[in-house]
Amino acid sequence: MKPVVVVDASVAIKWFVFESPDEGDTDAALDLLRAYRDDRVEFYQPPIWRAEVLAVLSRIVPDKVEQHTWKMLAFDYGEASGSALYLKAVQLSIQLDHHLFDTIYHASALIHPSATLITSDEKYLNKAESLGRVLSLKRWNEIFS
Repeated sequence: MKPVVVVDASVAIKWFVFESPDEGDTDAALDLLRAYRDDRVEFYQPPIWRAEVLAVLSRIVPDKVEQHTWKMLAFDYGEASGSALYLKAVQLSIQLDHHLFDTIYHASALIHPSATLITSDEKYLNKAESLGRVLSLKRWNEIFS
């Protein structure tokens, strides 16, 4: 059984701006993308994923966002949905005193039987690590390889 991962926007952005000196850990992000393309991991994403990634790309690379949109639309993944997702995300947001959009990714992992959130958002990771099923992008490969 291949691992199921939820990839938050902080990771997905790196796939599109990997040449930027402002982005760290792009090698790890690209390794994760290759694992997805090689069918070694499966993505399970919240409904906001594409919109959030494209919103950021619209700001930072407006001249390339249209081609990136097509790439985002080509991803095939299971989608988290339903009231359990939003209720869990709200609970996490309150418990961690953190923005709901970030907690939706973690909630997606937690409502799935075996998914793990992969993030490069160290602030969120530090708050949420004790709740489980969240992992730093820097460490994803050592766990899933």
